[in-house]
Amino acid sequence: MNPKHFGGLSRGDRRAESGQENPNSFPKDMSLIAEKFAHISESQTLAITAAAKKLFDEGQDVASFGAGEPDLDTPQHIKDACIEALQNGKTKYTAATGIPELKEALAKKLRDDNGIDYETSQISVNCGAKHSCYNAILACCDPEDEVIIPAPYWTSYPEMVRLAGAEPYVVETKRENGWKLTPEEFEEAISGRTRMLIINSPGNPTGSVYSKEELEALVEVAASEDIIILSDEIYEKLIYNEKKHVSTASISDDAKALTITINGFSKVYAMTGWRLGYTAAPPEIAAAISTIQSHTTSNPTTFAQYGAVAALEGPQNMIHDMVEEYDMRRQYMLSRLSGINNIEVVEPDGAFYFLVDTTKMGLSSMNLTEKLLSRYLVAAVPGLAFGYDNSIRLSYATSLDVIKKGLDRFEEFCHAH
Repeated sequence: MNPKHFGGLSRGDRRAESGQENPNSFPKDMSLIAEKFAHISESQTLAITAAAKKLFDEGQDVASFGAGEPDLDTPQHIKDACIEALQNGKTKYTAATGIPELKEALAKKLRDDNGIDYETSQISVNCGAKHSCYNAILACCDPEDEVIIPAPYWTSYPEMVRLAGAEPYVVETKRENGWKLTPEEFEEAISGRTRMLIINSPGNPTGSVYSKEELEALVEVAASEDIIILSDEIYEKLIYNEKKHVSTASISDDAKALTITINGFSKVYAMTGWRLGYTAAPPEIAAAISTIQSHTTSNPTTFAQYGAVAALEGPQNMIHDMVEEYDMRRQYMLSRLSGINNIEVVEPDGAFYFLVDTTKMGLSSMNLTEKLLSRYLVAAVPGLAFGYDNSIRLSYATSLDVIKKGLDRFEEFCHAH
């Protein structure tokens, strides 16, 4: 077979054209990595957390607002179920998309909590909700497809789209609309190449929560153009101000037929390191996700899945306690941030973040966060990572003592600039 039929010149052909004679080495100008990686950046949230940890390990008194994970430990009954599974020899491969017990528990959860009826064959358990999102994008998007991503967005969405070979189409939302995409903005962004819309509610980094009416309007536009909706609902239980979480797929039959529901165990059950997420999708998409996973990771960690079953079937009171604790921190931060003159905030209704608009300070988010960390020992994530450079993200998934100390320093920083 002619290798030119498979992506152009073979390595041998390219080597010959370069004039290089050694068959065991590459031309000096040939990159050893795929071209697509030239446009992929590392996660700024992980980078800032690592930088803060380095200073902390050096003995510096860092107040970090960078964390995207609960500061609570995984509940003991979940850990006990995992330990029991290990002791009982649950250490072998499972089906690629997860053990039947977990998929059945997830189907019940989606029915009871979200009002969506899925067969277990439509559910795939993945290695974290981040993995779930990537599997879903990879299953649905071809090169040159466009994925509409409202900004500010979670930092990994555009990079996942690029890794899948598609193109992110970023739509800037407005602070006065609560950082939520309007149907008019959605309609304006659609082109003949539009394949998917990503909705994140409750949202990271904004804490925005879409109402049922807002989702209905977006679904109507998507259904008119057969646009797939990736609905990332990882923060669904972390919600305040008597707001209600609404799953996009529950809106209508049309919505369910177009929606991939993404969720996981990291935030609500404080299981970030367990790496367990899941997708629930229309049958054709679910089958594609299953195939992708069978050829990449295979099943999620076997014994961890038994912990997830215990999380779903065990006591849920820790969620109520967690929400109460985060709400107390949220209200404290809102009162403090609202009193600082040269910044603006929209009250978050969900998740555990504030997006602080720093436009009036006249600093790029990278410059601001670097100064804030090096001079004031406060770690925040630059808004550039979320597609809105005139901002920083502050997480309240940390203790009230750290929040108070950090906000004292942040206020001092703001007054100095």
